[in-house]
Amino acid sequence: MDTIKVKARGKINLGLDVLGRRPDGYHEVRMVMQTVGLYDSLEITKIPEEEIRIRTNLKYLPVDENNLVYKAIRLMKQMAGFAGGVAVDLHKFIPVSAGMAGGSTDAAGVMFGVNKLYNLNFDLPQMMEMGLKLGADVPYCLMRGTALAEGIGEKLTRVPAAPHMDILLAKPRISVSTRMVYEKLDSTPITSHPDTMAILKAIAAGDVEALCASMGNVLESVTIPMYPVIARLKRQMMDTGAIGAMMSGSGPTVFGIYRDAESCARARDVLRKAGDARQVYTTETFNPPGAAVRDY
Repeated sequence: MDTIKVKARGKINLGLDVLGRRPDGYHEVRMVMQTVGLYDSLEITKIPEEEIRIRTNLKYLPVDENNLVYKAIRLMKQMAGFAGGVAVDLHKFIPVSAGMAGGSTDAAGVMFGVNKLYNLNFDLPQMMEMGLKLGADVPYCLMRGTALAEGIGEKLTRVPAAPHMDILLAKPRISVSTRMVYEKLDSTPITSHPDTMAILKAIAAGDVEALCASMGNVLESVTIPMYPVIARLKRQMMDTGAIGAMMSGSGPTVFGIYRDAESCARARDVLRKAGDARQVYTTETFNPPGAAVRDY
């Protein structure tokens, strides 16, 4: 096998709590993570040259060492010492700089592909440990599914899979700096925290209504005042029948959870016409069939 195609799926946060800033400058978090069906497509090919080549459909994306895909390949080559190189054709669908771990999931996808193409035989825990060197979200993007993330996001506990949910995603015509959001949060007292245990309990019970009632993201308190369009998108989703709507990660993507695919599709059409969002997609929850790397 010389080529493999991988679907690198995005994520949303069903809950995002920040417990405080650590002495090392990172933030202690407690998040409920969920993989969604929206994915970037990666075609990964073995090449004889000792090179890393990346092509992408977005001209503004870097294709050198500033791309996480490049860094992931370089890291695996350093760890495994295999001879030869890798060429990647990356087609992006997940919004960029949007709170959906698009870069991290691409890195995770290429790690899976290189592991398989070169028969490196790393298991999932080994790959997750390597992935942490690239970013806190990469281990989760390798594991995927429904998980509780703690620490800086690297302490992962697999929890019962979330029930099927029809989800609307809307990214406004802005990008948000995660660093700026957390710096702003440090100077702003957090007055309300999401009830993470209530979120997990609702997931375990398969109760979508209770889940939506429990969702919360403390970063909204600083991101929305800077970018009011996020609040408008949430309101548009609720007005079009969403059970719940929230910003994912540090934003600016907003997701809404609907009762069925038909109402989700109708809401998509309304939001596209409203014009506040540059990218609007319907998707659904995705849970992998198993925990092994081969199930990616």
